[in-house]
Amino acid sequence: MQAEKKDIKSLLPEEVSSVLADLGEPAFRAKQVYKWLRGPIGSFEDMKNIPKALRERLGEEYYIYTPRVLRKQVSGLDGTTKYLWELRDGNAVETVIMRYKHGNTVCVSSQVGCRMGCAFCASTIGGKVRNLTASEILDQVMYSERDSGLPISNIVMMGIGEPLDNYDNVLRFLRLVNDPEGMNIGMRHISLSTCGLTDGIDRLGENDLQLTLSVSLHAPDDVTRNKIMPVNRSCGVEKLMDTCRRYFDRTGRRISFEYAMIDGVNDSRAHAQRLAALLRGTGSHVNLIPLNQVEESPLKPSKPENLRAFMAVLEENGINVTVRRKLGPDISASCGQLRRKRELEKSSENVE
Repeated sequence: MQAEKKDIKSLLPEEVSSVLADLGEPAFRAKQVYKWLRGPIGSFEDMKNIPKALRERLGEEYYIYTPRVLRKQVSGLDGTTKYLWELRDGNAVETVIMRYKHGNTVCVSSQVGCRMGCAFCASTIGGKVRNLTASEILDQVMYSERDSGLPISNIVMMGIGEPLDNYDNVLRFLRLVNDPEGMNIGMRHISLSTCGLTDGIDRLGENDLQLTLSVSLHAPDDVTRNKIMPVNRSCGVEKLMDTCRRYFDRTGRRISFEYAMIDGVNDSRAHAQRLAALLRGTGSHVNLIPLNQVEESPLKPSKPENLRAFMAVLEENGINVTVRRKLGPDISASCGQLRRKRELEKSSENVE
């Protein structure tokens, strides 16, 4: 039985060197191969300065895959660009490029689907299919930049999936995208968002990567959070906050808390007061997010006046707070929506 080929684009520089050394190749050859892997190539045959015999040997054991654009949408309102990429196995994930004055930010996915079950998120409908490899995450950055012609300076891991549920591949991706011989994007230009996997946060803190950790809190108490975020039932708000404090003590990096404003669920003055009490003295930042409505969900975005009142309570209590600007509303830019549409279309075609 023939062994399944391995993903060479997910290998770290030292691993590529080890592979080539085992094949009896000189050190400079590994650097050549690694450089090719960080470029727009579709096969080993594209490595023109690599001997044919070596290309064939590598091709026997490893594969190279280039993601294919299934859909591309560009907002006529703010230039936000959204991609739906087809992966090697036919699955699809989303990537979004957002334009800001300080540079272009790409939002990448870390899994196909998600198993966290957050009530307000389209990504979790249908559950988790599989983890993405490090190269599949990296390709989203590289090929979005190449197709759009927009230089990428910042990365947010806030697309489809829970990054800390795919910890090893995400950590490998972070090392690859940070590598000086690759895209060389600094850790301080990368944000990672988690729904609150405490073990993963602790592991991340131990690595002291100096990225920005964003915690999707969305409620200041267990009663409210349990209703909209099943993950809370396994740890609770108090344990999550203890973990966040440990992370800050280890890294010295301020944590950002994401808070989706949901009408009648988590947007009352009492909720704002509880959130202020929870975060007081932490030096953290709260990012209020007007809810992006999902067709399959009954949840509605907060009324503008409630959002303003909520923000005022936080400010009165000395909490750093901003409201996230809504980008690409005309192209379903919120994570999971474009993939969900494709899945529904496929199901309809199968029925017909």
